[in-house]
Amino acid sequence: MKVIVCGAGQVGFNIARQLAAEQNDVTVIDTSPELIARVNEALDVQAMVGYASHPDVLERAGARDTDMVVAVTYADEINMIACQVAHAIFNVPTKIARIRAQTYLYPEWQKLFGSDRFGIDVVISPEIAVARAVIRRIEVPGASDVASFADGLVRVISVFIAEHCPIRDTPLRQLTELFPDLHIRVMGIIRAGETLVPSPEDTMVAGDEVYFAVDAAHVTRAMASFGYEEREARSVVIGGGGNIGLLIAKQFEAEHPNVRVKLIEFKKARAEEIADQLANATVINGDVLDRAILEEAGIKDTEAIIAVTDDDQVNILASLIAKREGCQSAITLINELSYSPLIHSLGIDVVVNPRASTVSTILQFIRRGRIRRLYSLADGVAEIIEGEVLPTSNLAGTAVRENKLPHVVIGALVRGEDVIIPKGDTVIQPSDKVIVFALKDVVKKVERMLSVRPDSF
Repeated sequence: MKVIVCGAGQVGFNIARQLAAEQNDVTVIDTSPELIARVNEALDVQAMVGYASHPDVLERAGARDTDMVVAVTYADEINMIACQVAHAIFNVPTKIARIRAQTYLYPEWQKLFGSDRFGIDVVISPEIAVARAVIRRIEVPGASDVASFADGLVRVISVFIAEHCPIRDTPLRQLTELFPDLHIRVMGIIRAGETLVPSPEDTMVAGDEVYFAVDAAHVTRAMASFGYEEREARSVVIGGGGNIGLLIAKQFEAEHPNVRVKLIEFKKARAEEIADQLANATVINGDVLDRAILEEAGIKDTEAIIAVTDDDQVNILASLIAKREGCQSAITLINELSYSPLIHSLGIDVVVNPRASTVSTILQFIRRGRIRRLYSLADGVAEIIEGEVLPTSNLAGTAVRENKLPHVVIGALVRGEDVIIPKGDTVIQPSDKVIVFALKDVVKKVERMLSVRPDSF
């Protein structure tokens, strides 16, 4: 596949890196010579300095025979125009644009992006993605990561294994015997920075981060089996009143009106603006690092602080101070992944990363085969993929144990409305939805596995 990536920032760089690693033909465009030099030095791609929205620049980048344009520059307007030029002049089949300004995304303006205007096929909003991720984590107390698959019928959840975990040091094959009615499958384990696909004989040890698939109806029982029986939050404090903080507060009001929400915003004018847009949340003008302000927000009686300012260090410090003051858990927005190895040891419970959300969404549209949903984790070292089994695919009519791809686990099947946690003799049928955990070195093989057989042509 030939792809033009517009923007060489963190998201653009990582999209280009993953696509190049999979032998795609990638060209990166950015106005910054320094960012382009970094791309040229680190990646096996073509890179050029220029304005991604200019027709001559796109033409030099090979837009006339390009399969996809991914526009993730710093400016919404450049992303939109780059897609429009790619559509109107070069007839590029797929155009993806990152849009940050929420006003563009209001329902009354949705026609703006259609084929007869900007020609954008997929609009990505990192702010909306992060807000939804935060709400999902609040809904599953104790989870460090939550992703939804098969139209909400299956959840893939990650938890940290504590010393008190009831199933610590238990061979995975015994989980079914211990919990025969619990629909759960351990799919991946992150241990000491290494991502593993476990065998039935493997065990989970203290300190592991474990990803498991579970029937959405069994989430509460599944969390209890890992030792997490926390109740859902009744009160939260949001630190930061930017687009993300405001979106989170609005989602609480719309979806969880029983949760008391207090939002702390440093700038007075912005705090007043936010207060006018929220019906029930309390908005406090002040510094989220100020203990007096946190006390005013009632932090010691709060289940969770959600730190989502535009400064990673402020988010980390606010989370640590809040927990020291008595807050039960911390959800922290972090853009810089170099902090990630330290986060859990510091006492922060959940990290949300806008870049990871954006990369996952973009990869979903790049993957071949009948891919319905994709979630990239651990900075791209593994992916959780939901695919639909075609009658002509390699999976159709085979038992789970016959698919012996290394570094792959089929965590769940969805047949109609039924969730099946498969055993070795479970036969995969056409039209099943499969949720697969795969390390990055076999993702292309999973794509082929979900595509048609060569002999069907």
